[in-house]
Formats: sequence, structure tokens, C-alpha cells
Amino acid sequence: MTQAVEVLNRYGTDMVGEPRGSDSECLAGFECFLNIVRALGMGSCISEVGAGGSSPPLLSDSNTDGKRRRLRGSSSFDFRVPGRMFSNGSSEVASMFCKQGRKGINQDAMLVWENFCSKEDTIFCGVFDGHGPYGHKVARKVRDSFPLKLNAQWDLHHKNRDGVSDHSSANGSYKSEGNGFRLVDEKTCPTYHEFDETDITLTLKESYLKACKLMDKELKMHPDIDCFCSGTTAVTLVKQGLDLIIGNIGDSRAILATRDQDDSLIAVQLTVDLKPNLPREEERIRLRRGRVFSLQNEPEVSRVWLPNSDFPGLAMARAFGDFCLKDFGLISVPDISYHHLTEKDEFVVLATDGIWDVLSNEEVVDIVASAPRSTAARALVESAVQSWRTKYPFCKVDDCAAVCLFFDPDTDFESNDTKGKLVPEASVDQSKDLS
Repeated sequence: MTQAVEVLNRYGTDMVGEPRGSDSECLAGFECFLNIVRALGMGSCISEVGAGGSSPPLLSDSNTDGKRRRLRGSSSFDFRVPGRMFSNGSSEVASMFCKQGRKGINQDAMLVWENFCSKEDTIFCGVFDGHGPYGHKVARKVRDSFPLKLNAQWDLHHKNRDGVSDHSSANGSYKSEGNGFRLVDEKTCPTYHEFDETDITLTLKESYLKACKLMDKELKMHPDIDCFCSGTTAVTLVKQGLDLIIGNIGDSRAILATRDQDDSLIAVQLTVDLKPNLPREEERIRLRRGRVFSLQNEPEVSRVWLPNSDFPGLAMARAFGDFCLKDFGLISVPDISYHHLTEKDEFVVLATDGIWDVLSNEEVVDIVASAPRSTAARALVESAVQSWRTKYPFCKVDDCAAVCLFFDPDTDFESNDTKGKLVPEASVDQSKDLS
């Protein structure tokens, strides 16, 4: 409690945005104090393994008679964007599933968007792992807003392609925040290709950087979501033709299933889990006066702390939101990588840390490959839940979300009701941004 008061006294003005002393200041400061106390009590991103969190279970958008309905007070709407899928189900090329754990409200969110923003032969995928008292809201907000910002920057780049290039401004604004372009160890990810400024990869790379910066700015100014002690990871992917661009913020992960020289299916990790104890991440945080250390009761989990308070103990080095740490080394700059698909590549899996905490890359590939495509993501999540119960019987199971994207269409996918879209098992889109 003393730590919460100290944080409030030191950083409350930045949250409230007006001088101390007025009645409104006192009220807002008290609300800030309550949020910090709640965050201290939440535990998941602050003092438990798997701090990434998860996103809320998708609420039902159907009555018992199967008719669609609008939830009172929600910002959902009565139509779906073609190809945009955010709930449990499968399509010809994708399978996705999310399951709430035992840590409270589900804070995982996920998205597959085929023909992304009417772009032919383009798919956007992402999983978002929220943390903190409002992590579920942050995860859904990023799920809904970030793809639109990415598309807008992509289109803007195309419009400016024949005019004045702004490549240098994009690069410069992010180099100052911690070398956000590419921190991937190429030995870990041997299939990465260098970016070629003549093709789509550079365009998407710069679009990613700008979209992430705009996304975090929007969260900071959001009138209805308190992101001071709440945030989300985001591992997202754009596939256009044979090109894959992967953007990673936080400790969710993307892997590729491909064939080796012996035609055996192997796993290739496409992203690096951006934990605070990675050398370059830790160096950046310490240079900004943030602290990195582990608690005695969990020595394997490195966390980020404020300079003079043992708070909040975030178990990742990058995240959207979490503005209490943004002046002390936490950044929302994506780690961006590229892969050119070959005939040996079969599918990609994006998943939150609830899966990677208990399953290896190879186990994930084996589970997905051995399951029917329509239920591959569900089989993966259920396997992870079982592994949690076996490996950590005294720990609360984390939320789990997975997206499996296959590179050739499922010829056995024949349901007229599901063809080309995911059928939600229980969902309502809470987006305010799509129209």
C-alpha cells in the first residue's frame, strides 16, 4: 500500500493532467490510487508467471433461438466486416481458439482478417495478451484499432511512393526509442531475409512502425480505458502472396511449420520473446532508469520496476499501454521480421504465452499437424490447458489463445454456413473503430 501511495504522489499529476489541489484533482487522484491498488492486487502481470495476461471471453451475440442481438451498453454492431474473424472457429485457411484460464477475466484477444481491408491475397492475423486491471479492454482495443491504423499507413505510403519519401522520419523516430527495427537473433530464426527496399517488405515495415506509435498514442489519450497500469502484447502478421511480415511487441510468439531436407516437419521460431532480461532490452531499460530483477519466489521471471518503487513488476520489455513505465525503458516499438514462403512451408501459429509456458515449439507443430484443420487451434489450446494441470498443478492456468494460418486452402472445408468465415462460438465485437 505504501508503494501505491508513493507511485500516486510521484506520478499522479501525469495521469490527471491538471495541478494538484482542486476537488477534481483529488477525485481523479483517488481513482488513480484505486487503480494502482487494484493492479497490485491483480498479480498476473505484476507478480505471477505469465504476466502477459489474456483477453475476455467472447460474449454471446445470439439468443437461444439463434437470432442475432445487440448487448445493451456495448459498442457492437449488427453486421460483420467481410473476412474479419475474431472468435472461436475455422475457415478454409485459418483456425482460431481462445479459452479463459483461472486467473480471472479472460484478457486474450485474437483476429484473422482475410482479404485484409479489401487487399487481394492479403491476410492479417494477430493475438493480443492483456495484463493489468483493464488489460482485457486494452487487448480488444488494439485488436480492433491497430489493423486499421496499419492499413491506413500502408495506403498512405503507396500514395506518397511517387512523391516525397518519408522513410528517414520513420526510421529516425524509432531508432531513438531503442533500435526497434529488428532485434531477432538470426541464428534462432535462420529463415529470415534481409529487407529489400524495392519490395513490399520495407513498405510494411515502416507502416508497422508508424501504426504502433499511433496506436500507443491513442491508448494514452483514450477517455474510457485507463492504460496507466494496464497494457497488452501484440504479435501480428501480414501475409501478402508469398511474403510474411511479422511484428512483435511483448512475449507472445509466432512459429513456422516447415519441411527440412528429409521432408520432416520442423518448427522455426519467427519471433523473440521480448523479456526484460534480454541483454539489449535490459540495457535500454537501465539507461532509462528502470530496474530489472526477479522476485525471490520466482527467480526465473525477470520484471521491470520503477526507479524508486517495487512496482509494477511487468514481465515483458515491450507492450502497448503501461504508461507508468514508458518513461523508464518500456517501449511499444515492434520487433519486425520477414520471411518469404516456399513450397516447404505449411502453416504459422500465433499464440499467447499461456501456450508457450507449457509447450515447446516442436510440440505445438506436432499438435497442429496431427489435428483436423478445423479444430487445430482448439486442439492446441486444450493440450496446453492439460499441460498446465500436469506441470503446474498448484498454479492457476493462464488464458490461452491461438491462431493457426495454413498456406494452402482446406479442400475438405465444405460447410455452407462457415465457408470463408469463422463461426463464433460465443462472441460480440466490442469495436468502436470498424464501420
